[in-house]
Amino acid sequence: MIQAIYVAKKSKQSQVGIDAVKVDAGKGIVGDRNYGKRSEVGQNITFVESEAIAAFNANFGQSISQSSTRRNIITQSVRLNQLVGQEFSIGNVRFYGVELCEPCGTLGRALSNDSLTSSQVVKAWARTGGLRANVLTTGILRVGMQFNLLKS
Repeated sequence: MIQAIYVAKKSKQSQVGIDAVKVDAGKGIVGDRNYGKRSEVGQNITFVESEAIAAFNANFGQSISQSSTRRNIITQSVRLNQLVGQEFSIGNVRFYGVELCEPCGTLGRALSNDSLTSSQVVKAWARTGGLRANVLTTGILRVGMQFNLLKS
């Protein structure tokens, strides 16, 4: 299910948590910094598992917030890696899981500190950094909505 939703109006701006958001087919989250951008595949919307954030914090003695990952949708009890190459829905909104949202140097620098280097952060988030997806239909997403895998 959707545990939290985050958007940032501009690049490098802090993300803000909201309860509901409109998504447009092929464009992403209305009002988000990546709305309508296509420089990267799956740039429409990003997801990350709340369990991955909790594991990172526990494994490395950190206390990062959900918004620190810069992902839009925080999930609970959803195995995002299994959605790569799959069509899925949340409510009446359909998505296509494009690729894993592997960590980059930007995330590494943002989460590094005196006890954890940027490269350690990137390594820690490999294969757990989330999912990039394309929005296939327009609709509304709300905190608490459930995921459904669509038959291929």
